[in-house]
Amino acid sequence: MAKQNQFSFLTSATLLVIIVCALETLCRPLEEEHLLKQHEEWMAIHGCVYKDAAEKAKRYEIFKENVKRINAFNNGKDVGYKLAVNKFADLTNEEFHASHTSYKRRPTGVLSSGDAKPFKYANFTAIPAALDWRTKKAVTPVKDQGDCGSCWAFSAVAAMEGITMIKKGKLVPLSEQELVDCDNNDGGCSGGLMDRAFEFIISNGGLATEADYPYQANDGTCNTAKMANPAASITGYQDVPANNEKALLQAVANQPVSVAIEGSGFGFQFYSSGVFSGSCGTDIDHGVTAIGYGKTSGGTKYWLLKNSWGTEWGESGYIRIQKDVSSKAGLCGLATQASYPTA
Repeated sequence: MAKQNQFSFLTSATLLVIIVCALETLCRPLEEEHLLKQHEEWMAIHGCVYKDAAEKAKRYEIFKENVKRINAFNNGKDVGYKLAVNKFADLTNEEFHASHTSYKRRPTGVLSSGDAKPFKYANFTAIPAALDWRTKKAVTPVKDQGDCGSCWAFSAVAAMEGITMIKKGKLVPLSEQELVDCDNNDGGCSGGLMDRAFEFIISNGGLATEADYPYQANDGTCNTAKMANPAASITGYQDVPANNEKALLQAVANQPVSVAIEGSGFGFQFYSSGVFSGSCGTDIDHGVTAIGYGKTSGGTKYWLLKNSWGTEWGESGYIRIQKDVSSKAGLCGLATQASYPTA
């Protein structure tokens, strides 16, 4: 009887293995078919056309792996934020980094002219518990830098648009393309630094409107005629004391602030919603603009950052990123090289 039971058990186990293997064999083609269909739908949504079948096959494989990683993350432990299959889904993380992050960090120990004066907001204590400069009409709609490494220009312009509204009472979309074309101290689509952008704006007497000098997402020849009548100007700029989230809070409580982050990781590439708390270092490579801060109903503190990857990315173009972390540099290095214009 014991041998018969053992035989029955082995037979049942063997049958189970056979059934599982059969199901897996059947499911693999179905999964592949689903992913192929998903890729075709994604291509249609984003108007994506590849040059040939080989390129399409290559991009599909990248898309497939990204989708699998995104699904695995979202189906795993809840960490307070989610990822999504967005317009960057057929890019490797290395390709994404090369085309969409371009901040050129200031060399360690080298001071900019923005360090010349004492921190303007050092003694500011009237800090609200939460703040969103959008509600004060000091933030223009989210823009899209495209496949041009001009994040530094978008960050500087957003900060300038904010202080212009605060000081002049008028929100005017300003020209990133003027910086890309005319600021010879920066590298256009090859990258730049917000402080140098501020220096150019000061020496140039201001910036044209976005309507007068529209964005082209590529390096162009400086159009001096379009920059002849600036729509807004600044008087100077200042760097926020480095590695100090309290100082950054004092600055953001008064105006939108340009900040640099390490924004090239997989989590950033596909961030969709929630308070980002993912893995990142302080190798800052991307310029964004801090336009507020707050706290979730669960008590998680966050910074509110305006990005320049269009409204399809993140929370309609914005990201909330964890605030007051143990690192002095802030999460993803956001407190290392922040600065703001004065007017």
